[in-house]
Amino acid sequence: MKIKVCGITNSEDAVLAEMLGADALGFIFYKKSKRYVSPDAVKAITKKLSPFTTKVGVFANESPEMINKITKAAGINVVQLHGNEERDTISKISLPVIKAFRIDDNFNFKQLENFNDYPILLDAHSSKEYGGTGQKFNWEMIPDSIRSKIILAGGVSVENLDFISKNIKPAGIDLSSSIETEPGKKDKEKMKEFFNKVNQLRRQ
Repeated sequence: MKIKVCGITNSEDAVLAEMLGADALGFIFYKKSKRYVSPDAVKAITKKLSPFTTKVGVFANESPEMINKITKAAGINVVQLHGNEERDTISKISLPVIKAFRIDDNFNFKQLENFNDYPILLDAHSSKEYGGTGQKFNWEMIPDSIRSKIILAGGVSVENLDFISKNIKPAGIDLSSSIETEPGKKDKEKMKEFFNKVNQLRRQ
């Protein structure tokens, strides 16, 4: 189970997350987000990270041209799309893409079949934000056939890691707010506690 720490806004949090064992770090380029960070700031952060750590640029309803420009300038190597992007948009992006879907009780999982050649991230639906709300959706809704393939987001925390590991068994998890002191600033002790638990589960 791979771990992505999202909403990184500073070098200190990035380096600590990497040291603790994060496989990927997420940087929000959606300007309305509370965790928005500029391409120049991200470039300064990514220069300090290992080449083996995946740097993910998160966008929502941005043009492919702008995505390609920002990711190149910022040292990003994977794009995560959190808006209403369709396949024709994705095909114009020069980097590998993770497509996020926001899940509510009426979500039709059949629509994921149109994107089955891309990694899929499932997050909780919010009418106000595209992600990073800390809210979870009903994970029991996730079809058994895709559980091992998805990246799970939305309300992921140290308290539900056992459940996720035993019942969902996703390819990866994505978290942000549960290890923060405020949006965009990580809590060192919460991060350490989370990765201690992750490492315990990995040894089982």
